[in-house]
Formats: sequence, C-alpha cells, structure tokens
Amino acid sequence: MNTNKKFKIIAISRQFGSGGRTIGKLLSEQLNIPLYDREIISHVAKESGFAESYIEEKGEYGSSDKASGMFINRSCYTSASNEDTIWNFQTKFITEHAEKEPCIIIGRCADYILRDRPDVLRVFIHADMEERIKRITEVYKINDSAPEKLLHQKDKRRAAYYQFYTDIKWGDTKNFHITLDSSAFGIEKCVEILKTLYLGEK
Repeated sequence: MNTNKKFKIIAISRQFGSGGRTIGKLLSEQLNIPLYDREIISHVAKESGFAESYIEEKGEYGSSDKASGMFINRSCYTSASNEDTIWNFQTKFITEHAEKEPCIIIGRCADYILRDRPDVLRVFIHADMEERIKRITEVYKINDSAPEKLLHQKDKRRAAYYQFYTDIKWGDTKNFHITLDSSAFGIEKCVEILKTLYLGEK
C-alpha cells in the first residue's frame, strides 16, 4: 500500500476502553514524535486556572443536560460557559502544536479542529463491548457493578460534547481516513497499520 501522501499529524478519536490512548502512545514511541493527551489538560489548567480533574471531565464529555439533548447545537446557547473557555484553550493548543511540529493528538475533537489541514491523518478506534469491559477492568482498574452501562454513558457524553462543538455526529466514518476495530486487529496491528499510513510506506 502506498498512500502517496506524507502525513504530519495523527488525530485519534476513540471509544472509551477501545485502547486508542495506548495505540497513540505506542505510535509516539515508534515514530519518535510527541503525544498530546494529558499534556493538553495540564496546559489548559495552567492557562485557565481550572483544576486538571475538572478539565479532564469538561474538556471531552458533555454535561448531563447536553447529553440528554445531544442533538441541540451551540447556536441554542447564548452565553459562554466554563466548557467554552476550556474549548477555546484546547483549540489554541491543538492548532499551535499542529503548526509547530509532527505529533499525535488524542481526542478533544482534534480531527475536527484540524479538518482543513491535508497533513492530518484522522483516525477512529473502536472495539466490541466485551473487549472494552476487559480493558477498563484489567488495564484502567475500573471496578463498576455495571461496566456496560458505564461505557454507554461515557460514549453518549463524548458524543454529546463532540456534536455540541462541531455539529457533526461523533464517530461518523466519513469524517475519518480510517476506522479500526482494536478488538479484531489487536493493539499492535493497529499501531502497525497507522504507522504504515503515516509514513506512506508500501
């Protein structure tokens, strides 16, 4: 396979528990380029004054009221919110670092924010429910009495946030160059595929 294209940025969107962050980390190590994930949270915390835990929650997940009305877009809201402030800082960080250097960016609507750049490889990682439950219990050490319900809630709130700020359905395949099922391919194979695409190798 030859993409005939040299990518500079990889923007990874992912279902909760699909291993998207792990894939990004391994890609970062193998390609020797920076990974921006929690670094975004730390930067926004310093710039905004909000706690990192607050930014982690509000910078990627819609609040319960937005999740319940997830098909309402931002034009229905007339005043700026804490979420808007976080969105603006995150957008600034993502655009500045994409301009400055090759990197991998996890979540935070980076695929949308950088949608006009032809050098961004836009990726969506998903997995079946059984594998996601296994990952959050064994890797993330989340012990929830109803893990499937938790995953559905996480996905719903992530989708609400994405649609609220982009007016685009979260996970829609036409918005990505490639979607990968990490439960079918495995983490290492997903890394291998994305590395090949990024480098434009056969």
